Amino acid sequence: MKTITTIKIHPSIRELLAFTTSGFMVDEEYEKYLKITNRKLYAYESQGKFVGCIGIEIVGFNECVIKHIAVSPEQRGKGIGSKMIQSLSEQYPFISAETDIEAVDFYRKYGFAITSLGEKYPGVERFLCEYEGRYQ
Repeated sequence: MKTITTIKIHPSIRELLAFTTSGFMVDEEYEKYLKITNRKLYAYESQGKFVGCIGIEIVGFNECVIKHIAVSPEQRGKGIGSKMIQSLSEQYPFISAETDIEAVDFYRKYGFAITSLGEKYPGVERFLCEYEGRYQ
């Protein structure tokens, strides 16, 4: 994975982040990765194109929270998400993420423990996904 630090957002990164947050929030979220020292944005490259990204907030020496994760639709199901999590787990053995019902199975597949946080927004149940230990 490649750490993203360029001031100008690459169009592929913009598109990937738009899958994970409201379109009007992409620039704001990207800027947080550039300016906040405990935030990092990584991109996964395949055949010279960015096809995945994962953004984290470092909350401890060996712990991070996934803030954003996305894989381009045409590349989904090819193991890119698992490779990004594997790479992340080599540096941060304690990983957590908050997500909705659509992504719970993705996290469960990689050994994350899932806890319902209830309905945080009207009609929207959220889940805490926690991973402890090295990627298996």
